[in-house]
Amino acid sequence: MTDTDHLDHQPMTRRSMAIAAFSTVVEWYDFTLYLYLATVLSRVFFGGGETSLLITLGGFAVAYLMRPVGAVVFGHIGDRFGRRHTMLLSVALMTAAMIVTALLPTYGLIGPAAGVALLLVRCVMGFSVGGEYTGVVAYLLEGAPRHRRGLIASSASAASEIGALLAVGVCAVTAHLLSPADLDAWGWRIPFVVGAVLAGSVWLARSTMQESPDFERQKAAGTVPVSPLLHTLRHHRKGIARAFAISALGSITYYVGITYVPVFLTSTGGLGETVSLWLATIAAVVVILITPLTGLLSDRWGRKPVLIILALCAAAMPAAMFSLMAVGGQTGALLGAVVLACVAGGVSAVGAVATAEQFPGEGRLTGLALGATAATAVFGGFTPWLAQWLIEVTGANWVPGAMIAVVALVVLPVFLQAPETAPRRVSPPR
Repeated sequence: MTDTDHLDHQPMTRRSMAIAAFSTVVEWYDFTLYLYLATVLSRVFFGGGETSLLITLGGFAVAYLMRPVGAVVFGHIGDRFGRRHTMLLSVALMTAAMIVTALLPTYGLIGPAAGVALLLVRCVMGFSVGGEYTGVVAYLLEGAPRHRRGLIASSASAASEIGALLAVGVCAVTAHLLSPADLDAWGWRIPFVVGAVLAGSVWLARSTMQESPDFERQKAAGTVPVSPLLHTLRHHRKGIARAFAISALGSITYYVGITYVPVFLTSTGGLGETVSLWLATIAAVVVILITPLTGLLSDRWGRKPVLIILALCAAAMPAAMFSLMAVGGQTGALLGAVVLACVAGGVSAVGAVATAEQFPGEGRLTGLALGATAATAVFGGFTPWLAQWLIEVTGANWVPGAMIAVVALVVLPVFLQAPETAPRRVSPPR
């Protein structure tokens, strides 16, 4: 249990909490948008050759390396000057990156330089996203009533899935309304323009938010760390390791079990891009529904048992689900996508609060950067590319599921030995 559990503070206004939770919509909208449009972008920016899809997914992976860098930079700002400051800066940079992406010239206009330009902009996006989710989760945790931290922190995950749902929905509608030629010529820009408008709206909303009460406590007590990075490395190494393990499972279940699925269905399952995107849309709805339920269960049962159950599910189910999606037609693809979405959504929900609770308020964003975001860079960004490469090399359709299972089995002992971080449950007054 962190030292903030012993502090009495007034929860933030519902308006500030709602703005914080909803604002993760735009973060996940644009970052998952790249994967949902991967097959289109491979043609538009990399010429559509045999290796273009792998190059496109590789670009996603490389950009992901900027996430922990951004998380450390924005984490320093958030731990030193306030959570609100870091959330305003990160979404401003994200807005600019989306606008530039929508305006990029294509391979047909400037050749291979188009792919380089896309990669550079994605690196800027990865840097900005690094400060987004951790800042929001810390903000929600610090403003929530103690007995509802799991539910409220999970709202960031739910809103993220709304962003992913919006991304795949916009992509599906765009692909449905336009011919393949128009989609490649100019239609792919539409989802990025929508993202830029969303990001700008979020910046305006965030400008009216309160500061986190826990950061206000630190300022009043004079405990704001001068060097958050050194403070966290010195005092919270075990918390960093546990946050890394939790986020590793959350990242691979999400990025292989959800966002990679449309690419898998198109390249391996024999389904068209439009059908694959609609199936992914249904899976995103399932995640939105499962997320608050898992948050509530983590408040009632504790973070540890919920994480252990989900790790066991992640070890047992995904390989069979990927095999089913490859050969089961649309029905099998839907069932597999929904099961994978339930597992991934559950891990994301409890992982949001469990990782943040590994650290006290002092240095919390930096701790999340070193633990959770670093794991996401490794087990999120590179895994879709690795899954596609392994399938092409081995011909085994179940390999992506095996990747998830291996990570689940490796982190399970960490979950079994970890202390419970949820505040002790107290019966509400009658």
